[in-house]
Amino acid sequence: MSHYKEQFVYTSYQLQDTEALAVWLADAVVPGTVIGLDGDLGAGKTAFSQQFAKHLGVKGIVNSPTFTIIKEYEGKMPFYHMDVYRLSIEEADELGLDEYFYGKGVCLVEWSQIISDLLPTAHLHLSIATTGSDQREITIHGLGEPYENWCRNLKQNGVFKL
Repeated sequence: MSHYKEQFVYTSYQLQDTEALAVWLADAVVPGTVIGLDGDLGAGKTAFSQQFAKHLGVKGIVNSPTFTIIKEYEGKMPFYHMDVYRLSIEEADELGLDEYFYGKGVCLVEWSQIISDLLPTAHLHLSIATTGSDQREITIHGLGEPYENWCRNLKQNGVFKL
């Protein structure tokens, strides 16, 4: 992912550490925020999404929209949770994703690498890798503003705790 200018690597030793990152990001987002989320099956994409949604003020259960592709939730602002695992780039292009990406809510796209050419030029990308039974390494890439600044802030502030 060499086209990303800024990156921050975050080690999550337990679910609470992943939640701390989700809280930080949920506090930073604004309408039109797009976050791509990638990682192997079982890496924790849905767990991250659930914590992110919770701290965005979404009530109720948030689960992976694998078969519905897009789920819409209400919180502090609309939250659009997407899972494009089962789509081709052509199918995804026909969904009119720009309405979500450039809308009044926040988009979190699981398996975003599949549709990387359709994502806005400026976006945040998280890649989760399993490094132990509960440990994860989350690489955060920022492309464009405000995402590059978010990565710089994360670097300057170091690891945070709940």
